[in-house]
Amino acid sequence: VQLQASGGGLVQAGGFLRLSCAASGRTFSSYVMGWFRQAPGKGRAFVAAISGGGGTTSYADSVKGRFTISRDNANNTVYLLMNSLKPEDTAVYYCAAERHYGSTYYSRETIYEFWGQGTQVTVSS
Repeated sequence: VQLQASGGGLVQAGGFLRLSCAASGRTFSSYVMGWFRQAPGKGRAFVAAISGGGGTTSYADSVKGRFTISRDNANNTVYLLMNSLKPEDTAVYYCAAERHYGSTYYSRETIYEFWGQGTQVTVSS
């Protein structure tokens, strides 16, 4: 699976962005899709994940109620709608895919087999 993330940019605090991650291949719906982010000088952190069919989602506490993950299996794309953005959301955002683990493990970076190249999100105060 090849992943291509897009949609990042510069936005003011309180604004919104929608990230997209397009996947190659014909088995997209069998993959759990996750979003992670890496802020300057920090390690990569879990943001959100969604099951293959879209029925199960998981969020980091820091983004609950502000971010929404969704997917369109017909078009091999996963989205991350980010509302009420804060300066601390500034990071490079990565999408990732895996197909072997249940929802208990969604937040673990190490289970993801495939990664996109990242898209920069900058939130100004």
